[in-house]
Amino acid sequence: MAEPTPRRNEPRLRPAPLLFEPVEAVADPEHFFGLESVDDPGALLSRATELVQAFRVATDRAVEFQAMAAAQLADPRRFDRLTPADIAERAEWTEDYAKKMVEFGRDLLKGREGQGPEQI
Repeated sequence: MAEPTPRRNEPRLRPAPLLFEPVEAVADPEHFFGLESVDDPGALLSRATELVQAFRVATDRAVEFQAMAAAQLADPRRFDRLTPADIAERAEWTEDYAKKMVEFGRDLLKGREGQGPEQI
């Protein structure tokens, strides 16, 4: 499999820090939400499962926000709107995926019309 081509001279993006992990813990590569210190396999399975479920929910929510941002960036009413190709390049997606995300975002935004920010 071929290595992805680096874009221009941009540094490789690092994953976003998880805000609830202390900075000292993130610096330790063996640390992961305290799982390394759980000795009981049953407790370890339970806690790891909780984390997996939490990350899945967080991922789904983040994808929704990506889609809404893509839809807003592609809005034809914007003088500075971006094309799906531009959005794809920014998000490191394919152009087809960017088009789908724009449509998904439009659907999400339509469903939220009339709602206040506290419901989003």
